[in-house]
Amino acid sequence: MKIIRLRSPEPDATLAVLVFAIVLFVFEWVRVDVVGIIMMVLLPLIGLVTPQQAFSGLSSNAVVSIIAVIIIGAGLDKTGVMNKVAAPIIKLGGRSERRIMALIATTVGLISSMMQNIGAAALFLPAAQRIAKRLDIPVSRLLMPMGFCAIIGGTLTLVGASPTILLNDLLVLGGKKLEPFGLFTQTPIGVCLLSSAVLYFLLFGKFVLPASKGEADKGITAMLVQEYRALDQPYELHIPEDFDGSKTLEELNIRRNYLVTVVAIGNAKTGKKKLIASKADSISPGDDIVIMGALERIKRLAQDKGWTLKPGLDFFADEFARTNAGLVETVVSPRSELIGKTLGQVKFQERFGVNPVAVNKGPRIYYAGINHVKLKMGDTILLQGPWDRFHRIKNLPQPRIVTFASPLEGEILKPEKAKWAVLWLVVALAQIIIFDVRLSVALMSGALGMIITGVLSVDEAYHSVDWMTVFLLGGLIPLGIAFEQTGTAAFIAKKVLDIVGQVSPIGLLAVVGVMTSFFTLVISNVGATVLLVPLCMNMAVMAGGDPRMAALVVGLSASNTFVLPTHQVNALIMRPGGYRTTDYAKAGAFMTIIFLAVMLTVIYFFYGVK
Repeated sequence: MKIIRLRSPEPDATLAVLVFAIVLFVFEWVRVDVVGIIMMVLLPLIGLVTPQQAFSGLSSNAVVSIIAVIIIGAGLDKTGVMNKVAAPIIKLGGRSERRIMALIATTVGLISSMMQNIGAAALFLPAAQRIAKRLDIPVSRLLMPMGFCAIIGGTLTLVGASPTILLNDLLVLGGKKLEPFGLFTQTPIGVCLLSSAVLYFLLFGKFVLPASKGEADKGITAMLVQEYRALDQPYELHIPEDFDGSKTLEELNIRRNYLVTVVAIGNAKTGKKKLIASKADSISPGDDIVIMGALERIKRLAQDKGWTLKPGLDFFADEFARTNAGLVETVVSPRSELIGKTLGQVKFQERFGVNPVAVNKGPRIYYAGINHVKLKMGDTILLQGPWDRFHRIKNLPQPRIVTFASPLEGEILKPEKAKWAVLWLVVALAQIIIFDVRLSVALMSGALGMIITGVLSVDEAYHSVDWMTVFLLGGLIPLGIAFEQTGTAAFIAKKVLDIVGQVSPIGLLAVVGVMTSFFTLVISNVGATVLLVPLCMNMAVMAGGDPRMAALVVGLSASNTFVLPTHQVNALIMRPGGYRTTDYAKAGAFMTIIFLAVMLTVIYFFYGVK
């Protein structure tokens, strides 16, 4: 069999392709994943890599690991595990803005060490918005620290962010594979970076963060909720022990007398909770109840009855968190069985497990007696309940009983599978830490376990994967191969060293960190990592430094992206926080300097690079 060997092209050809890719990234003429596909096709056509190398990125350890990490994170989210983690930590914050900011930022940072940082930030976004509204503090004081720490949290472990997941696949120098990094190789650096970020915002947050209310928790935008915004806030009341016996909601006439709705009843001593409250349900001494309605009416109810209005949700904090439950506006559909009937006649509350809060018929809105209001097509019903139950109602076969006029949040959760989700996460991590199993195999076994045990369906697993990132990586990895094997990386490394002159190993790492931080502002952090790791390893060898440490600095510095809202997390919080680009520049410039200084200091003292 005749083997055809490709002639190694001059670095000029690879440089031309690199410049072309950067131009596509900067001007966004096509999507980033299309850039990756272009690279997969273009590189073998002009002879810079073989066809096998061109598509090797799609089967690389890094790409498979990223797919598995995303699926594992989706499984933890689907079962409500992350909500269980978030609720008690948020509760510890009390009413202190600085304490809440520090707790949310730290928690999101820690969570993003094991799941995608965009997922960790998205998980806490509704909770942070609601807390800001409840305590009447600017949401902008919470979201930017949370977002920055979500990005930095990816530096805590090797699987925390796409750039560091990539590193072991890129540790090739002169055709030889270097010693791979361990799961916690970078953890000391990540811990110091996260701590410094939290400390930065604690000390200087009021100077660098805007005081904007942003889009904080504007809630449902549909007509009924928008007009009666007070209905969008649940309040928790405690019934004292000296309350006179046990009385039903019908006997107390709360809805008729105060125009508010009791939506849940529970008792902290017994641990029992009833999330759908009907008129036949009783309130007893020591109970806690959740009420929705205008605050002044609820205060009058508490004063008249001698009940205690709590400063925030307590016993029901998890069930009524914005990530789990909320208000929706629905409209009676054509051919609905509700037409000509009342909610009471069809036993709506019992059948669907949600609470009717108000009914709108033309110009009139009913708060009391809504179970006895005869409905017609087009009438509006305001409902409160868990998001998963609303999704079940929406998925009912035609004809629909109601049409949803406001967007649904959340999804159908599987709390009964939470133990399985945690188990498979532990199994995956144990394989990496204890048995030294290859990263992709260990993580994919955890993802597979979640699918087999029903935490996620196969379709849900496929849907959770960010395929844009997968194809971006699949195309940039062969570009990195071409960068290395054509000698382009060594050529550029020599030019850069000629410019900076003779520097110490730690000085070289500083150059690497600055260069990577700049690249991540104009192209994706994944793209910067793939392009710069070969280059910077060659620079380290020429300067007599450690190429592995240069690669690690590239992987970490790829998360040093705060000055512009180009990172996914920064883009996510921009509108809810009411931020402008200048806000990122103001807070991000100092964070960028702190990031580089802390990273290099820890490397100098902890890793012995002088």
